[in-house]
Amino acid sequence: MTQRITVIGDGGMGTICAIMLAENGHKVRLWSAFEDQAKELREHRENRKFLPGKMLPESIDVISGREGVFDGADWILSAVPTQFVREVWSGLKNICPAGVPICSVTKGIENETLLRPSEILLDVLGEPDRPIAVLSGPSIAPEIARELPATVTAASSDAALARRVQECISRPYFRVYTNPDVVGVELAGATKNVIAIAAGVLDGMGAGVNAKAALLTRGLVEISRLGVAAGAKPKTFAGLSGLGDLVTTCFSPVGRNRSFGQAVGSGKSVEEALAEIEGVVEGVATTRSVAALAEKLGVEMPLTQAVYDVIIEGRDRHEAIAGLMARPLRSEME
Repeated sequence: MTQRITVIGDGGMGTICAIMLAENGHKVRLWSAFEDQAKELREHRENRKFLPGKMLPESIDVISGREGVFDGADWILSAVPTQFVREVWSGLKNICPAGVPICSVTKGIENETLLRPSEILLDVLGEPDRPIAVLSGPSIAPEIARELPATVTAASSDAALARRVQECISRPYFRVYTNPDVVGVELAGATKNVIAIAAGVLDGMGAGVNAKAALLTRGLVEISRLGVAAGAKPKTFAGLSGLGDLVTTCFSPVGRNRSFGQAVGSGKSVEEALAEIEGVVEGVATTRSVAALAEKLGVEMPLTQAVYDVIIEGRDRHEAIAGLMARPLRSEME
């Protein structure tokens, strides 16, 4: 059945989701926070900044401002970077119809509140019972734009909403599974960006494959530990939104978090590394949030702490690695 869907956010992920929804015959409205960007998208039918060469179907209505944003929407897809979710949605809450389901594709944790993206949405809108879903997994937008195979997870405590998202956005090249564990799927999507920065640092230092394999393995252990402490299901971290997304983000040559880490690992300052990256490097802000959440929940996360020390506190990257290697010996099962 044809759905009317408003996509909030015109970055790479928001744009490719809008395209896939339109390809499936749904009526899609793509909203940009910036009128000049919306005008360019309307005129050229191409997101030259994030997805050059991928054309928007003519059926997608590109808009900005506040007029008609949610008119007739059956559900909404939110694709706003984490640290801007509150600001953007605070400007939209008075025109957003009550009760309309929202699916978030954002990965991160808000710095000030330590809320996940879906929690920020419910907080801003003042509707704790609004139907909410999240879509996450190994999904590098430029690869999806080339119609290379990708598989992700739609999570919601409302099984019918998870299935609706699954059915609406699945494509021959984009397979969607469902999962009831919203907490686990969102935390996995956020924390893997921190480990991806560490992977990039190792790449920039030429630390080798052994080091990177150890990083991914022990990184998965500590983000799983955090997730379980927050109420997530352990199995989620062995799935697409956990291990799958972690591997993709740590190895993708175009991933912003890994690329940022590589620049830092090669000796550039945090400021220089950020200046090289087009778009938001979510993992930088997320590192602060994950470190704070780990402290709040009493969870030991040595790799996350090392990333925090290097990119936030300015610790020498060689010293950070030496510190990790010198930690007291222990059982792998702990």
